[in-house]
Amino acid sequence: MERIKLKMFRNNLENFPQFELPEGYTIRMFRQDDEHNWAKVETAAGEFKDTDEALKRFNKEFGSNIEEMKYRCLFIENKSGEVIGTTTAWFGHLEGIGENLGRIHFVAIKPEYQGKKLSKPLLSTALNKMIELGHEQVYLTTQTTSYPAINMYLNYGFEPYDTDGQVQKGWMMMEEVLDRKLDI
Repeated sequence: MERIKLKMFRNNLENFPQFELPEGYTIRMFRQDDEHNWAKVETAAGEFKDTDEALKRFNKEFGSNIEEMKYRCLFIENKSGEVIGTTTAWFGHLEGIGENLGRIHFVAIKPEYQGKKLSKPLLSTALNKMIELGHEQVYLTTQTTSYPAINMYLNYGFEPYDTDGQVQKGWMMMEEVLDRKLDI
């Protein structure tokens, strides 16, 4: 499948699904030196070719706001305390919408834990964190190759966002792959 970058937007943080983690898993916040755990999860999930590349991106995205990560970056741990998933309830701006929006940033679950009903509780927790941090709207970026995640985001009330028609092809692909009509 062709990889096309896509954006999604949710214009409020009301009435989104709430899911609890399965037994044996916990969610915790970022702690000092957790950038290494973040890099391991993101690399295992295929976002980066190795942890060095992941750490460089971590520093670029979050390094100047490392203290903020203690309030925004979530990790899922298994019963052994191993970090196996992460996302960040970050912030940013979206062209045509405005500044200081919430941003779901870098959602990842290690492959051996995918399909174990962990992504929905992670997303629910991140959106609850957005409310706690004062955000009223939220967006995310994704790609066509992450169509199972796109389906989940759609079920959470995120909508396709395309201000200039440049990614129509990607959204049309998603309609076909997900077998659902999208407002594009």
